[in-house]
Amino acid sequence: MKYGQTNFNLLSFILADLARHPVRVLLFLAVLGSAGLVILSAHHNRQMSIAIERLMQEQDQLDVEWRHLVIEQSALTEHNHIENLVKTKLDMHRPTSKDEIVVRVK
Repeated sequence: MKYGQTNFNLLSFILADLARHPVRVLLFLAVLGSAGLVILSAHHNRQMSIAIERLMQEQDQLDVEWRHLVIEQSALTEHNHIENLVKTKLDMHRPTSKDEIVVRVK
């Protein structure tokens, strides 16, 4: 026999050994499958955490924008502010009793 030569085929030896221990093979495959599912689950969990963080940042930004809009609305709807705008930009004033005209419809 020459050096490095064997009397058996390695593949047939592995297959025969696997055939003798099917329960161990199934358990090994179950462990590999379970490990793969754990990896997928962890990846999905990380993706969901990133999405939640992004949505929370967007919510905070929208809350700030909403507060600014509420402040702006309250400033614009103040009676004095509107009255000043009407006086300055439109040159309007409150009518006096002399300016009032009564129209009667029969």
